[in-house]
Amino acid sequence: MCMSLLHPGEKFPHLRVTPPAAPAIDLPDHFEDRFGVVLFFRGAWCPYCVAQLRAFDHATDKLRENLIDVVAMSVDHEATTAKLIAEHGLRFPVGHSADARTVAEETGAFVNAEPLHLQSTGFVLDPAGCVTVSVYSSGAIGRLVPADVIGMVRYLREHSA
Repeated sequence: MCMSLLHPGEKFPHLRVTPPAAPAIDLPDHFEDRFGVVLFFRGAWCPYCVAQLRAFDHATDKLRENLIDVVAMSVDHEATTAKLIAEHGLRFPVGHSADARTVAEETGAFVNAEPLHLQSTGFVLDPAGCVTVSVYSSGAIGRLVPADVIGMVRYLREHSA
């Protein structure tokens, strides 16, 4: 199956993210007029993914100061996702039960067939819901980091006038 990657300037597709025991979130609309970070992660079992989620959580205050919101999702079941959020005190929405193949078709994210999960993928969206940066990984490493996102958004805001 050949999928198209999302490139800078392209509109991010509509995706629904379902956090545990919370209303569904529609992307990219959820971000309204703010920059957004969308993270697909392999699952709660992946130490690299947990490290990335924790890094974004630790940067929550700085991200919010810069009007940047974060949403993450994986194929994990609701209970697993709820446990991940509670264990690490994640303060941004984390969705569960993503359909890996549908997400891949819409965004170009790489999929692991067995066990079925999304590989790490990250997007930075501008306030209009268009892709500013897309980071695709075919394995455990290669992902967005909060400091880079904050620096890039600051740069974009300073140079957009």
